[in-house]
Amino acid sequence: MDIGEILGDSRVAMNFPTKSAIYVWGYNQSGQTGRRGQEKSLRIPRQLPPELFGCPVGGNSRWLDISCGREHTAAVASDGSIFTWGANEFGQLGDGTETGRKYPMKVKQLQTEFVISVSCGAHCTAAIAEPRENDRTTSTRRLWVWGQNQNSNYPRLFWGAFTANTVVCQVACGAVHVVALSEDGLVQAWGYNEYGQLGRGVTSEGLQGAQIIDGYSRFLDEPPEMVKIIKVASGEYHTAAISEMGEVYTWGLGSMGQLGHCSLQSGDKELTPRRVVSLDGTVIKDVACGGVHTCAVTEKGGLYAWGGGQAGQLGLGPQNGIFSCVARDSEMMLRNIPILVVPNGVQLVACGHSHTLISTKDGRIHGWGYNSYGQAANEKSTYAWYPSPVDWCVGEVRKLAAGGGHSSVLTDACSLKELCEFKLADSVNLANAAAIEDIASRTGSDALARLCERLREHLINGGDDSYDGKEFTT
Repeated sequence: MDIGEILGDSRVAMNFPTKSAIYVWGYNQSGQTGRRGQEKSLRIPRQLPPELFGCPVGGNSRWLDISCGREHTAAVASDGSIFTWGANEFGQLGDGTETGRKYPMKVKQLQTEFVISVSCGAHCTAAIAEPRENDRTTSTRRLWVWGQNQNSNYPRLFWGAFTANTVVCQVACGAVHVVALSEDGLVQAWGYNEYGQLGRGVTSEGLQGAQIIDGYSRFLDEPPEMVKIIKVASGEYHTAAISEMGEVYTWGLGSMGQLGHCSLQSGDKELTPRRVVSLDGTVIKDVACGGVHTCAVTEKGGLYAWGGGQAGQLGLGPQNGIFSCVARDSEMMLRNIPILVVPNGVQLVACGHSHTLISTKDGRIHGWGYNSYGQAANEKSTYAWYPSPVDWCVGEVRKLAAGGGHSSVLTDACSLKELCEFKLADSVNLANAAAIEDIASRTGSDALARLCERLREHLINGGDDSYDGKEFTT
């Protein structure tokens, strides 16, 4: 008997999430953790209740995607709706105003679209969507943009340098630039280009229109050639891409080693995409960019990191020293050659401005870097220098997101066991935590057991009201 039969819904497939949960934590000055009326930061992950998004209490909410900007957050529901909340001084919430909001609201201008994914930049947002009236026989995934440098505080359809029939499969927003990837492996970029982050071979002043990047250099002394790109990522002022061969190309600002090159083409910048040669022979499947650092996940689950590490975002410990090109030099805070931080088991990675999050095959979440608001680790420390556990989350991790000073995770329940864990997690209190923890431990429900343990410690030690359900009153 599968979940569909138990729930009386034959449409539920085993590989489709029966229920999802969104957890958000960290800096909350602009309400980016979704707690209406709350100002202080949230140091522990807290699930956003379905009713906050207009779902019935106890409803089976399902989610497709989540993303964090500098001080705003966006989430995509399984019905194709998109919700935004947090800072809005540049119209990044897409509601036509420049007034911030500390609780999620649906982006009404996209109700005729079925949104598939979302990316938040510092002060802008971009989403990929299909028209709801589409017959689904052909893909018509289009790009919508809004916020700073996007000429609108409502979502607007954006083709840029792509033709009108181009299928867009990914978009990534930086501080002041955006890159979009087509199904055919072409990348277009637009926005500001003062550090070469648009990959055009020159720097430029002022807002630049969209152009397709026309070449990628395998070596510094070789002319650029076209390659098929399958993944893109944007940092604050740098960009990264993965080719279909699993190679990493980077360009833009490299003053902190975030490009992974031994030497740079133009002072502290790389003006055209160039392959990270020190990763030769390593197949990369995922890449993420932070403020001044970059991380890559290998096909075998290893995690490489490079760039600035003053806040611990590289996970290499509290280091001192100066910029170095020596791969094994441990006495530095800037590393421009990738180093293996986690040898195996990594599934997902997300880079915030100065912190990093990963999820592993055993279902754990770890973080490191700047932690003044609790965005990187459970511990109450300013810096998490090494990979540290981020517990309190129940379910199978499907998406991680990291912003300026906050973090989020999207978890799924795809089995009856996980559904039960979700239900029990909602009812844990100090009186029953020990009993639930015992049962969870004996049945292999590790995440639920860790949640009970953390909650008991938190409440017994006089924890603050970060776990008070009243804070979610809407």
